[in-house]
Amino acid sequence: MKILIAEDEKTSRKILQRILTKDGYDVTAVEDGLKTLASIQKEAPDMLITDWMMPGLDGLELCRRVRCLDFSGYVYIILLTALAEKERIIQGLNAGADDYVTKPFDRTELLARVRAGERVIQLEKSLLQKNKELSEALAQVKQLKGIVPICMHCKKIRNDENYWQQVEEYLAEHTEADFSHSICPECLEKHYPEYVNKKKTRATLVDH
Repeated sequence: MKILIAEDEKTSRKILQRILTKDGYDVTAVEDGLKTLASIQKEAPDMLITDWMMPGLDGLELCRRVRCLDFSGYVYIILLTALAEKERIIQGLNAGADDYVTKPFDRTELLARVRAGERVIQLEKSLLQKNKELSEALAQVKQLKGIVPICMHCKKIRNDENYWQQVEEYLAEHTEADFSHSICPECLEKHYPEYVNKKKTRATLVDH
């Protein structure tokens, strides 16, 4: 999971980066809000951990701007704040943060909140994949939707290029179905009467 840290205080930034890197995350650290926003616009991380108080662009405004950007996936935001008052926390969550950690932060609490966010991210990615698979399935269904011209005698289907194809060829191109050829009882009796008669004769001899 890719984590971007936005923290203007050098010591805190290095501690955060060291803790998260040691825990196996791909971490990038930036020292202010404007550089963070520019980095996100180039490549969105899975998670953003941002300090509230920063020069140029504070964490609150950074949250608002990130939520206005259009990403293929969701960026989970954890807000770092030295102010633990209820009103300030609500303000941060309303600005677009998903969670918060108070400073000075505890290592175990920080990692617990990061892992909780990671579960949300993985769920979101799973839902995106399911939606993609569903969209592809619906697209295949739409290819067969509507009137399909089929010959009343040979049962060939006319495709979009106005060529006539065997049914199995047409369906193979428009679906993921696999075909195996067999023969129904009616066609067996019509096209291979000698085989059917032979079976009937054997059955009669067995009965007697």
